[in-house]
Amino acid sequence: MRAGFEERVQRACRSVSEQISPPGETGVGIILGSGLGDFVDRAEGPTLPYAAIEGFPRTTVSGHRGLLKAAERAIIMAGRFHMYEGWEPEDVVLPVFLLKGLGVDTLIVTNAAGAVNPEYSPGDLVLIRDHLNLMGRNPLVGPAAERLGPRFPDMSSVYSPRLRALARDAWPEPMAEGVYAGLLGPSYETPAEIRMLRALGADMVGMSTVPEAVAAAFLGMEVLGISCITNMAAGILDQPLSHEEVVETGSRAAGDFARLLTDVLPRIGRE
Repeated sequence: MRAGFEERVQRACRSVSEQISPPGETGVGIILGSGLGDFVDRAEGPTLPYAAIEGFPRTTVSGHRGLLKAAERAIIMAGRFHMYEGWEPEDVVLPVFLLKGLGVDTLIVTNAAGAVNPEYSPGDLVLIRDHLNLMGRNPLVGPAAERLGPRFPDMSSVYSPRLRALARDAWPEPMAEGVYAGLLGPSYETPAEIRMLRALGADMVGMSTVPEAVAAAFLGMEVLGISCITNMAAGILDQPLSHEEVVETGSRAAGDFARLLTDVLPRIGRE
């Protein structure tokens, strides 16, 4: 992280706190991925556009609305930033540091993902067990911010087994767990790259989440990762890939996704 990043985080936190006051205890933060942003409309609470938060980038991708809502059980962020948009890694993880500064210690991070595992189907919700960082970037590169976290954070258990168990208990059907491969994008993967990812042990692939999860682990946050499978990855089916399909499938799965979050949030609070 570049020099001055801590001050940037403090300004963003102050900007939010001066404009809205989260109702009650909100120790949970949620970052919503492509096509899943409508969940923010199901919760009550004061809302801020990202444009009103000092130092925040702007969302440019369809399906990422760019809203922060301080709901009763969680601070919800509808939309994220990606390195393929031209943002630096520290821009991508700024929302995670903001949530931590606002008192969040549990992060639910969601995404739309392509299925590398042929047993998955579009519309499935899959818990992230681990990830492969194939983006070639790490958000912690730069001067050490040891007041915030360790110089060399442990990544052996980024995605909380406890939270995955709570999610499985909250869902009426068996939930798959898998390894998420994060690639830089914005082009979709080639069939040869998907075969490589399968050989490396990946179950799903996308262009987000990994930097945020790394930042959350650095900050000592407990992380629950959920992928919504929106398409089969390149080469599995004989058809081209499109972002429109990703957003459309995510929107169709929004009801299931909302039910899962609605049921799991009180369980996290009871813990």
